[in-house]
Amino acid sequence: MMQAYFDELAAFLGTCLRGTEQYKCWLAAEESDFVRFNRSAIRQPGHVRQIHLSLSLIDGLRHAKATITLAGDMYADRTQLADAVSRLREQLRDLPEDPHLLYATDVHSTQHIIASRLPKSSAIVDEVLAAAQGHDLVGILAAGPVFRGFANSFGQRNWHETASFNLDWSLYHARDKAVKTTYAGFDWDSAAFAARFANAVEQLKILQREPVSIHPGEYRAYLTPTALGEIVGMLNWDGVSEKALRTRQSPLRRMRDEGVRLSDAVSLAEDTAGGLAPAFQEDGFIKPPSVPLIEQGRLVGSLVSPRTAKEYGIATNGAGAGEGMSSTTLAGGTLPMSDVLAELDTGIFVSNLWYLNFSDRANGRLTGMTRFATFWVEGGRIKAPLNVMRFDDSLFQLLGERLLGLTREREMLIDTDTYGARSTASVLLPGALVGDMEFVR
Repeated sequence: MMQAYFDELAAFLGTCLRGTEQYKCWLAAEESDFVRFNRSAIRQPGHVRQIHLSLSLIDGLRHAKATITLAGDMYADRTQLADAVSRLREQLRDLPEDPHLLYATDVHSTQHIIASRLPKSSAIVDEVLAAAQGHDLVGILAAGPVFRGFANSFGQRNWHETASFNLDWSLYHARDKAVKTTYAGFDWDSAAFAARFANAVEQLKILQREPVSIHPGEYRAYLTPTALGEIVGMLNWDGVSEKALRTRQSPLRRMRDEGVRLSDAVSLAEDTAGGLAPAFQEDGFIKPPSVPLIEQGRLVGSLVSPRTAKEYGIATNGAGAGEGMSSTTLAGGTLPMSDVLAELDTGIFVSNLWYLNFSDRANGRLTGMTRFATFWVEGGRIKAPLNVMRFDDSLFQLLGERLLGLTREREMLIDTDTYGARSTASVLLPGALVGDMEFVR
């Protein structure tokens, strides 16, 4: 059992300390099945079991950190752990004191375990392959338990364990035309998967029509939750960071410094209670169930890491070192998703956005590309696929005066990132109808 192993590991680390030394550690582990698909066939199946431990040794205001890969067996790992502590001890001698060091010393132990309710990955794969017959499907399935743990020499123990799946796939037509879809969660629902796949097939049929191009300019647009998620995700580039707001590097700095507002419909929060990420962070601080960031268009909060808290003499709210959201939620609106095309009338249905970046960070201006199934709509009906376009527009416009409405229904999207390890980040978002979105060459 991974939790029992972690408890034993934490206890052993306590025996390695000398004098006034303290330690804190963060465990990130997983037991994941990965299956990669291409041309509707299995191309790369595999299983990954990995355990990474980030260990910090602290003595007064001096601290040193190392990340090590473990076997998961204390008999095999003891020597490596003891050696890591010894190496960190040697480093401490040459390190200066850190005036902004802050870590939890009050003990708040927690446990959150969601037992696996998933079928065997082979059963999921069989359903995917059966549905994909006659289509060109490319994608990846990641499934299995993910573990996070925190421990320190004060006796605090925090454990987070969930078992989930994430299926990210595209139905390919030709050239740059494809329909991209994701399905993720704790429970595999065959009917829900079939419905998503059927919707993707319907969009694939539309992609077979002759694509159209439009002139640069401002167009009425509908952003699906996936597309809106790309825009909201850019706020993790220092947007809601307290440090970035104070140093005026945040793209939302005008909201604090000048009182600029977004639409009254926009209410954004870090919703740890409703997300997938653990309710504790790498310094041992517990995250509150929710941190309001924007309420009815007004910037009302930020994410404060322990270092920022120490530097500015304020309280931390459990943010990680990067002060980014890991359990993002945007409140829904009043627009039924079934009425989206009718309300859009004539304009662009944007399924996905890609390659986003800031074109003017100081003024919250973004640029990026449309991709996959983006359609031209006339009179509330999809007419044709749209050739790739670049947009360049301001957050203060898209989510401000040009925002016509948010959908009543919201979609939970789990981060598909598996680079190095499976992500636990998630977003819960509606779709957005925008009066004018600026597209350029």
